[in-house]
Amino acid sequence: MAAPDVDDSFVKQYEREVHEAYQREGSKLRNTVRKRSKVTGSSTTFQKIGTGTATTKARHGAITPMNLDHTPVECTLSDWYAGEWIDKLDELKEAHDERRVAVNAGAWALGRKTDEQIITALDATTNTVAVSTTGLTKAKIYSAFETLGNNDVFEEGRMYALVGYEQWTNLLDLTEFASAEYVGAGELPFIKEGMEVKRWMGTMWMTHSGLPLSGSTRKVFWYRDDAIGHGSGAEVVTDVTWHGDRAAHFVNNMMSQGACLIDANGVIEIQCIES
Repeated sequence: MAAPDVDDSFVKQYEREVHEAYQREGSKLRNTVRKRSKVTGSSTTFQKIGTGTATTKARHGAITPMNLDHTPVECTLSDWYAGEWIDKLDELKEAHDERRVAVNAGAWALGRKTDEQIITALDATTNTVAVSTTGLTKAKIYSAFETLGNNDVFEEGRMYALVGYEQWTNLLDLTEFASAEYVGAGELPFIKEGMEVKRWMGTMWMTHSGLPLSGSTRKVFWYRDDAIGHGSGAEVVTDVTWHGDRAAHFVNNMMSQGACLIDANGVIEIQCIES
């Protein structure tokens, strides 16, 4: 006997809710990097463009081309799934919304995976500030700032810094970070999408719970947005099927995405000891 068709309104509502949840509280980092959507195939390529040099020319003479170096950087996509059963009778209970629970769980799981891919790409940089006995200090921040500036990648409005929550409290102990006298009342810390966010030193500083931790050493990252690439072959999509033998829907959320380090000069890792 054929299984009954899945209710169309259930499917449409579920797909819409998953997409909204992913955009709202899924990936926190995707909008901070260079993006490419609708990728066909298992990988995409980002071009790393070299530095140009201006030249003069004689009157009526030919202009010397810059001959910019183009280095292709491949970004491999991976397929990810987050599925769950939703019992038909659970949907009728007033104690909780079982569909909403599954929507959030699936969308947020894929969002965390997106951020994990981006953080793995950040971790591929070889630029580090490593002082193995301290947390996030002003000296480390200034050292990282100088490195990014000397690499000619620092550009206000395009810089992001990811720190753990202990490093955020280190920052709050710095007058230059916490005081409105230095940064202005409009740039004091605020909450955005479940994370602390603040603009300081031409950079958007953000907390993130998924940064690498080895022993007591936490890696935090300061980067320019185009130093990391993120490709998407399939945005978050949902498949819902009815299983009569289980009296339940199986809802599967899936995506095909990947991230890569385009320019190591645009990313610096700061190693911090946690207590």
